[in-house]
Amino acid sequence: MIVPHFPDGLSLESYDAYFGDYVSGIGMDPFPNTRPLWEIHVIKYPTSNASGSLIFKIHHALGDGYSLMGIVLSCLQRADNPSIPLTFPSFRQSPKAYNGVKSSISRVRQVLSGVVNTIFDFGMSILQSSLLEDPMSPIRSGEEGVEFLPIDVTTLTFSLDQIKEIKDILEVTINDVVSGVIFLGTRLYMEAISKESGNARSTSLVLFNTRSIGGYKSVDEMLRKTEAQSLWGNRFAFLQVWLPKLHKSDGSLDPLNFVYEAHDIVKRKRNSSAIYLTGMLLESIRKYRSTKAATKYLHRTQMNASMGLSNMVGPIEKISLCNQPIKGLYVMVFNVPQSYRVTVMSYMNHLRITLGTQKGFIDGFKLKRCIEEAYDMIFKAALNSK
Repeated sequence: MIVPHFPDGLSLESYDAYFGDYVSGIGMDPFPNTRPLWEIHVIKYPTSNASGSLIFKIHHALGDGYSLMGIVLSCLQRADNPSIPLTFPSFRQSPKAYNGVKSSISRVRQVLSGVVNTIFDFGMSILQSSLLEDPMSPIRSGEEGVEFLPIDVTTLTFSLDQIKEIKDILEVTINDVVSGVIFLGTRLYMEAISKESGNARSTSLVLFNTRSIGGYKSVDEMLRKTEAQSLWGNRFAFLQVWLPKLHKSDGSLDPLNFVYEAHDIVKRKRNSSAIYLTGMLLESIRKYRSTKAATKYLHRTQMNASMGLSNMVGPIEKISLCNQPIKGLYVMVFNVPQSYRVTVMSYMNHLRITLGTQKGFIDGFKLKRCIEEAYDMIFKAALNSK
């Protein structure tokens, strides 16, 4: 456990700067070989976001986002009643009824479509992990060793109620809306930095948990022999998604197109087994070649893409640690061979988007403003489409 010391009596803006530099610094510092691969940093200074901060620094070798978040959440309790377990948003899929000849034909079409989608997606995944590389752009420096360069961490928060309102109007999912906002904001930033780059080929690497498990498990559950093998470690796969172009062929810009394209992509990907084949491929490389070979393959995959995107589900109600209420919660991954990575996490009734941007190459504050502008554009366009 580490407690850093900053100068006393500074303004919130100054402490924001100290905090940002500190986070960037510890994110780039390697773990000492003589200690376990985790640290807890207690920041006893106020920022514009909170009166204090607690940082869990955990090495990815210990597990992926799912298993590590399960550990962290096991340390936390509900602020209103610690004896009641934490609750998380439920995800329910509408039931599909199949009956008669029509349903049989539909199922045959779905199976055939799924086979075609799987072959295409898995083939493109291998190509983009080995041969296809995104061009340089305002969000991709392409520098060798970019994973060892410092990054800026910027956060922004949106209301889940408003996002749900957009979702209901457009008849899509929350993830579709969030992805549309991030992709549109990214394209607006690219265009603002360099003309015509808003339509440049750019790929987002979207990470998925491959466990067939609903919700998080406590540490006690994760330590059971029957479940330990599936709950611990890194069990994820990736999906390459092309960012929609900013302008259509006629030069127009339709904000809702980004949401609808994200919806169509996810809908098609759901009818594809490429993500599971990718996960099996990574595991096969690790098992039959070496962990180093699997790491090298994943490193090349990340390096060829322009950005990374992952999301985590957080508690619905306010949580606390040692009776100290927690105002906000977010995650960020360091030492990734990309100039730009985004994480999304829900907590209470808000959605926290965190931007990790290469220091000195991407203007994190400007990118944040572009994403906020994208959100306003999509929200207004959705209301006008009623």
